[in-house]
Amino acid sequence: MISVASAMLTLSRDAIAQTVSPIDIGNRLELFVDDYLIDEIAGSTRRLHHPQPQEVACVHDNPWEGSTCGYKTVFQDGNLYRMYYRGSHVIYTTEGFDDPHPQVVCYAESRDGIHWTKPELGLIAFDGGKQNNIIWEGVGSHNFAPFKDENPDCSPDEKYKALGSGEGGLYAFKSADGIHWSLMKDEPVITKGAFDSQNLAFWDTVRGEYREYHRDFREGRDIRTGTSKDFLNWSDPEWLEYSPGRGSELYTNQIIPYYRAPHIFLGFPTRYTDRGWAESTKALPQLEYRRLRGYVSQREGTAVTDGMFMSSRDGGHFNIWPESFIRPGLRLRGNWFYGDNYQNWGLVETKSHIDGAPDEISIYASEDSHQGDDCRWRRYTLRIDGFVSMQAPLSGGEFVTKPLTFKGNQLVINFSTSAVGSIQVEVQDASGDTIPGCGLEDCPEVFGDDLERIVTWKNGTDVSQLSGQPIRLRFLLKDADLYSIQFS
Repeated sequence: MISVASAMLTLSRDAIAQTVSPIDIGNRLELFVDDYLIDEIAGSTRRLHHPQPQEVACVHDNPWEGSTCGYKTVFQDGNLYRMYYRGSHVIYTTEGFDDPHPQVVCYAESRDGIHWTKPELGLIAFDGGKQNNIIWEGVGSHNFAPFKDENPDCSPDEKYKALGSGEGGLYAFKSADGIHWSLMKDEPVITKGAFDSQNLAFWDTVRGEYREYHRDFREGRDIRTGTSKDFLNWSDPEWLEYSPGRGSELYTNQIIPYYRAPHIFLGFPTRYTDRGWAESTKALPQLEYRRLRGYVSQREGTAVTDGMFMSSRDGGHFNIWPESFIRPGLRLRGNWFYGDNYQNWGLVETKSHIDGAPDEISIYASEDSHQGDDCRWRRYTLRIDGFVSMQAPLSGGEFVTKPLTFKGNQLVINFSTSAVGSIQVEVQDASGDTIPGCGLEDCPEVFGDDLERIVTWKNGTDVSQLSGQPIRLRFLLKDADLYSIQFS
């Protein structure tokens, strides 16, 4: 007698295909940041890629700034790039630490995301004058996190919104121009949490609601999330879930819908870990060690922080990579101290540092935090969609997708190969049988490095006759990375 379990194991792929609804990807861009589309893998793997350090984008050395300028937000607004950050400074002594001036919210802007200016706005007085780039002081200044509201029903005077912490929780702010701000309500709008981090919110264009992410404590620093229809009344916050597990304490979250695929949330949290930093400082230049040893003696085992990467398709369950997205790197003046390698909230496209190359994604991360009279934020770059790839060595590897349906007439891939590497694509029916004319032998090897390359078979590029029908895609990779796919 055959057991039910044994019978299930002998089911053919055809039978399985009949019981599993295909994934409708329409003409959406799909990334390989998770295994959502992947059914079978042989000889290939998903690989996390790392942003590359570029120039120092900002040095925060004004009297109203200092060594602890952080919780930075960057987004593109038409032809203008906007940057918001906390202006603050901490001085460490053998007795503890001191804040020489109140925390304020500062603003910078750029026309290319690379060269930044701090405009004299004349809004807030500091040390007797208003010749500064301060836009807010008081409640919310510690972690003011603004965004441009994409809600189509948003009123003009609330086109920009923000969250910032104060007594009792998170407060809601509004602005018509992103510069002049006011409270939307005198009381906090979110009260369940700890909030001593960068807490943020945005309009979810896919689900038609506001979503927020904030700090709380659950066996260490962790993240909670809630939703709202009006930005003032929020659902009871829920804890995030992680696969394969949180791993470490998460200081910030930096979660945002990916601008090219807003159905996918990407997060860039800061990992917080105690690694006996007091001992590790002895490897620093002696001048730096002597300057910091007073602080270290007060906080034996001071934390080290670095950048992480995670993704989600529902906003609540995140696939998190245990390896670093941004490592501290070689010991410079900073990098290996608490507060370093904090990534900004937001992704922006900028011109490549290589003439003639396609645009790339810019990310900004902190250096020199808590260590002197100022701090720096360095720009990092990554290819568009280049967070994670399906990758195989020259000996070859492949993977097959789950059954899916699409809308369009061409398959476009974002990929990179070596000079001898290649990618081939086979289109199968839901049962795994090759569709005539769309097999591997019908697909000339694709090689090179492109953000958008149309896949060709012997009968051309047109696959519109398969639009709406359940199919599988089989990819054969040789010394190649595949970052994203899209039917267009």
